[in-house]
Amino acid sequence: MKLKNVRLIHLMCVALFSFVFAACSSEPTDSGQVGQPEQGESTTEKELRISMLSEIVSLDVHGANDTYSSNMTSQIYETLLNHDEDLALTPGLAKSYEQIDETTWEFQLEKDVKFHDGTPFTAEAVKANFDRVLDPAVASQRAFLFTMIDEVEVIDDHTVRFHTEYPFAPLPSHLAHTGAAIMSPKMIAEDYEEMAKGKDPGFVINKQAIGTGMFKFDEWKRGESVRLVKNNDYWGEPAKVDSVFVRVVSEGGTRMAELQTGDAHIIDPLSPNELVQIEATDGVHSDSQESVMIMYVGFNTQHEYLSNKNVRKAISLALDRNEVLKGIYDEVGIEARSPLAPKVFGYDPSVASNEQNIEEAKQLLAQEGLADGFDIVFHTSNEKERQDIATYVQSALEPLNINVKIEVQEWASFLEFTAEGEQEMFVLSWATVTGDADYGLYALFHSDNHGTTGNRTFTTDERLDEKLDQARKSTDSDERLALYKDIQNIIAEEAYIQPLVHQNYLVGIRDEVEGFWQHPTRRMMLGDVVINE
Repeated sequence: MKLKNVRLIHLMCVALFSFVFAACSSEPTDSGQVGQPEQGESTTEKELRISMLSEIVSLDVHGANDTYSSNMTSQIYETLLNHDEDLALTPGLAKSYEQIDETTWEFQLEKDVKFHDGTPFTAEAVKANFDRVLDPAVASQRAFLFTMIDEVEVIDDHTVRFHTEYPFAPLPSHLAHTGAAIMSPKMIAEDYEEMAKGKDPGFVINKQAIGTGMFKFDEWKRGESVRLVKNNDYWGEPAKVDSVFVRVVSEGGTRMAELQTGDAHIIDPLSPNELVQIEATDGVHSDSQESVMIMYVGFNTQHEYLSNKNVRKAISLALDRNEVLKGIYDEVGIEARSPLAPKVFGYDPSVASNEQNIEEAKQLLAQEGLADGFDIVFHTSNEKERQDIATYVQSALEPLNINVKIEVQEWASFLEFTAEGEQEMFVLSWATVTGDADYGLYALFHSDNHGTTGNRTFTTDERLDEKLDQARKSTDSDERLALYKDIQNIIAEEAYIQPLVHQNYLVGIRDEVEGFWQHPTRRMMLGDVVINE
């Protein structure tokens, strides 16, 4: 094999090849806390105030795989590589890398970088983090991202090598995932000490959250808020605001009122049906970002009725994506034909898709002796659009005589509930944040990943497992594309999920806030934010 030496400043070709958020117990800090500010007040001269729908699950990057946690941890910790707004790879804590052979990658690390606790960032810190995420005792739901790694070898303080079990083309993209963020090795050691005393993994991390990022952790008040402060010793370009205060505000109308009054600078999410209100309000505007996320209806394949392929397919055929896109998302997004968004490597517009066909749905149920229907529960979290989807599904299944009961849960409880396999039908999303089909399909459908990792339908399909394994081990991009096409067709044929929409991410912003943008993975990019007030 001809070896490649790839400097990160020339990563566009790599990006074309590799193109394209579950719970851990935690507690707020018990020392050095500051009180929660009153609405409309700042604890520093320039504090960015954000009102967010749901609370984070964990500040341990190995302890949660949800969007809200990732959004927060990405402000504190950093990764070896980053994805830019086009999902091209750019330098992070690593300034360059070289592929030594098919299973060896060498990274040159930035020098003079320190963690928030003063610990130097070195190759040993990188090794400590990847050893931990792969440690069975930690049981990280993000371990699947890195199971191909055999060893992380320290060459010297600023050189590290990743040895993989098999060739794995998307490895650089995986190292840009928030699950690959580098935490303080000192903090990791302290966390292991507490684990030895019987504490859960992440016990120390959720109290300290020490990284190298432009913001430092200050306080987490469970169920209420998280506060970050500017890292004045940041190795790169420092943040322009002095602190970030994120408050949990579950009700959409309240978030909107806070934006309008100035009690919040940013609200997340903004519902599509709130855009008219935003446009009619002076001093505020919306931000829309095309995403790599899929919103889907999932079927627990271990359930009495949903274990039947024809039942799953009948329910899928009763649903109209276009009605969901127009009626719930006001066309802020596009219809989803597969789990992969168009920007993701492996997406194929020709794959099979279960389009609405009520008569065929009735015939399938009749074949199974279920023409008179049955009762089923639809589980959802407390996000407005997801509750609207549940109501839509309830109505859409009436012609099939399927009686749907809706149950709504708070985000963290919903994640834990679906990870344990208690759900029947449900609505969830998944963002292919690496830009590669391996992450978008392997996590959701491989039988090794039941539960917290991503496979909440509890799909077990030998054909899928075999093809997913082949695709992640292949170094031939054409072969990978062909395999991913087959995989997407099997998913549609078996109706393990019904894709609905690739929605745009919407947030509301006050006009005095400048420099804010959203990443296609939904991360809030806060480094350049200024508040002109």
